[in-house]
Amino acid sequence: MSENTSYTTEEIARLLKISKLKVYDLIKKGELPSYRVGKQMRVDLSDLERYKQNSRSSGTYSHPLPESGFPEAYQPQTQQPQQTAPFTAPYQAFASPPPHSLKHSGLNVVITGQDMSLDILATHLERTLPSTRPLRSYAGSLDSLIAMYQGESDIVSTHLLDGDSGEYNLPYIRKLLVGFSYIVVHLLTRSAGFYVQKGNPKGIRSWSDLRQHGLTLINRERGSGARVLLDEQLRLHDIPSSRLNGYSNEENSHLAVAGLVARGGADVGIGTEKAARIVDGIDFIPLIRERYDLVMIKKPENEPWISTVIDILRSEAFRSELSSIHSYDLSETGNIIYET
Repeated sequence: MSENTSYTTEEIARLLKISKLKVYDLIKKGELPSYRVGKQMRVDLSDLERYKQNSRSSGTYSHPLPESGFPEAYQPQTQQPQQTAPFTAPYQAFASPPPHSLKHSGLNVVITGQDMSLDILATHLERTLPSTRPLRSYAGSLDSLIAMYQGESDIVSTHLLDGDSGEYNLPYIRKLLVGFSYIVVHLLTRSAGFYVQKGNPKGIRSWSDLRQHGLTLINRERGSGARVLLDEQLRLHDIPSSRLNGYSNEENSHLAVAGLVARGGADVGIGTEKAARIVDGIDFIPLIRERYDLVMIKKPENEPWISTVIDILRSEAFRSELSSIHSYDLSETGNIIYET
């Protein structure tokens, strides 16, 4: 194989059988040298082999999870690499990386979450603070917080409902980030609810309607905010998940859930209004306004980019770009809602 062979972070995750977040963590720590080609991260074959040799001679260390007190249903499974068709030949990189993509250049900042607002934030951060190198990971809210606890993520987005208090995010953050100093900043508020087939033939309008006999659900993956929302509402309405046909069938995004409902593969799914406006053939039943917040760990080395992120959130340019996306409420964007 050519010595100029390189791999994407997704390919590295599949080869090593680890999550993409873990790959980013190795890059951040300097254990896996990388460089950038355009907006894509690359790892040379020689660096991958060197990392594997070093790993064989030393054990790996992982932080134990805190006693979170969450029911077992909320504990996410170990994040697995996304199942995709096996690749046959890796990308052939330049004989030497171009000047703008030198290894070890820039401070890696891992931004975790699935909303497109995070992609916009990453673009603004790189433009405002050129010394940073934003890396995007598309994990769910609960898995993202656990990744932050384990040191694998720098900016985490979360939309997790605590059914008993009706409060979003803070009950989970306080329990999971035990012993950490952190700051929570509001990003946006958005509508969440049901995706149903056009015309709503099953008449699904509330959480209690999930008791209907014969309904087929398409669920989100464990660890996602939408999955926690559903599980909390099932608990509050005393609806056993075992009664829901399709509860164990999962998709990994709002668009995938909406698309399956539109194709008739399910009667109902949970997601945001934005996805419903992209996918034809479905109606959206709004049920709750959910808060979407950012969490950042306060460490001396993080202070420069944390202040930059807050400035970006409060900037007219960032708000203007987000305001074009339907159903986003930006009235509190940039407000610090909790700090330790």
